[in-house]
Amino acid sequence: MTVFDSLQFGDIKRGPQNLITDVPGVRVGHCTLSKGDIQTGVTAVIPHEGNIFKEKVLACAHVINGFGKSAGLMQINELGTLETPVVLTNTFAVGTAVNALIKYSLQRNPDIGLTTGTVNPVVLECNDGFLNDIRSMPVGEEHVRIALETASVQFALGSVGAGMGMSCYGLKGGIGSSSRLILLDDSCFTLGCLVLSNFGSLSDLTVLGKKAAPEDRAESSDKGSVIIIIATDIPMSDRQLLRMCKRAVNGLARTGSYTSNGSGEIALGFTTANRVYHYSEKHILSQNVLHEECMDIIFRSVSDSVEESVINSMLYARPATGRAGHQRRALSEMI
Repeated sequence: MTVFDSLQFGDIKRGPQNLITDVPGVRVGHCTLSKGDIQTGVTAVIPHEGNIFKEKVLACAHVINGFGKSAGLMQINELGTLETPVVLTNTFAVGTAVNALIKYSLQRNPDIGLTTGTVNPVVLECNDGFLNDIRSMPVGEEHVRIALETASVQFALGSVGAGMGMSCYGLKGGIGSSSRLILLDDSCFTLGCLVLSNFGSLSDLTVLGKKAAPEDRAESSDKGSVIIIIATDIPMSDRQLLRMCKRAVNGLARTGSYTSNGSGEIALGFTTANRVYHYSEKHILSQNVLHEECMDIIFRSVSDSVEESVINSMLYARPATGRAGHQRRALSEMI
């Protein structure tokens, strides 16, 4: 228990770790690069412990503001499935991460590209160029592999992995996470969120409804981004997952975001409950889905969890000095 855990975001009970990995089967791994002008890295979110290509999970993506260079979202929204881990990194490392994810999938599936189709690697990004020498393109395929191979149910927050060089509300940003427990039909389910925060101006930062800094400490315009990953074990359709992802903006707004022109905000949601098997002898597949009248608890959980994840990404971040001596203070120093 830390002082951060005493902050209460909503009334819904948190999961045991208050992490996205409270959703059974979900794992997260990091590879952090931090030396001088190089302040960047990779974070991988793995939906379940099986073969993700052969056991796809239902998924959907929602683009709140499309100022970004992500890969794989178009097919997710067309087919409603996710078939690889999700990799987060900096903008100029998207191509490298795509290649690494393809090789990761090929190694585990000798049929890809031969007796069956290709694979849809999913890579999401934020621009960490304020603290990181992004032009040097230091992220290699080996760093993506490390993030994938070290994924665990326990993982660090703040200045780690893809979050190493990120800024949020003019302070140090990074990786944040949170989870909520939801009771449905006498069974307990989990909804978890992970964010890569890299957006906002200091004068807009709001923590639990209160402005965190005076107006005269405001920085210039908001030109960052935020990636939001939402996982759950609640049986849902891809359409319901889209409705869920659309509510992520509520949590962002509570922290002070107004989704500015130059800020790219993307939410990707998936459920581990409904699997779509790549090979099936049946033409007709059956799936359980949540009753539509029960969606409100999902929407409230997403709003609370996203809000808390953004604040956690800053509370757990360390002060940083990076490219050209650029610095970011930590939110913990202010409070």
